[in-house]
Amino acid sequence: MINNSSTLIHCICERFSAKKDVAAAFVWLHYRLEEGQECSTQKINSYFEQANLPKYNVTYLKEDLRKHRNILSIKGGGYKPTRTLLLELDAEFNQFLLKTEEVVCEGLILPTSLYENTRGYIETLGKQINASYEHNIYDGCSVLMRRLLEILLIHSYEATGNITVIQDGDGYKNLSVIINDIIQHKRFSLSKEVLSVLDRFRMLGNLSAHKIQYNAKKAYIDEVITLYRVAIEELLYISKIKA
Repeated sequence: MINNSSTLIHCICERFSAKKDVAAAFVWLHYRLEEGQECSTQKINSYFEQANLPKYNVTYLKEDLRKHRNILSIKGGGYKPTRTLLLELDAEFNQFLLKTEEVVCEGLILPTSLYENTRGYIETLGKQINASYEHNIYDGCSVLMRRLLEILLIHSYEATGNITVIQDGDGYKNLSVIINDIIQHKRFSLSKEVLSVLDRFRMLGNLSAHKIQYNAKKAYIDEVITLYRVAIEELLYISKIKA
């Protein structure tokens, strides 16, 4: 929930100079006002009107939101903020958020709401990741985190029509090759924060799976939990597993 939304609308307009970033912030605002609902172009323009600003040309608005690294395009024409944008604007405009709004999931890698009602094997992996972390099985947790990441990257290549890029005679190319490809060629839109740590997720899993004298520690996983959640959420939408 948002406290004093009219004031927040004007604060958003003062904070961002680029019109596309104002529009993205309005998507965040709507997500918070309507408890997770997607935002339409009509609603975005209604926020511009409330701010006494000219409406956004709908054609340009759609194109700018499609290209925006912190906006997810939803099937049917709506838009939602990425987890990165949620974290960023929740922190920046914290004084406008009612404190009872959200409970942080302590002791979990992934909020259950993130993987519930997706696909059976993804739900199972989400539960296994959380259970292994909760019971201090950190090597197992790291390997499972890597596995879920790889699965969702493959599904994202598939959903965006790029699957042949990562296929070879034995099935799919190594995860390191897939990660290098997405970083180099930007086959689909992941936030820059996620792109910067994709290989770190892979390495944590590889060390736990293959390095004989290595044992993962809680601190190693805790350092990447937030961005891992962001990565999984973005990939669930890009792969169209969540809509």
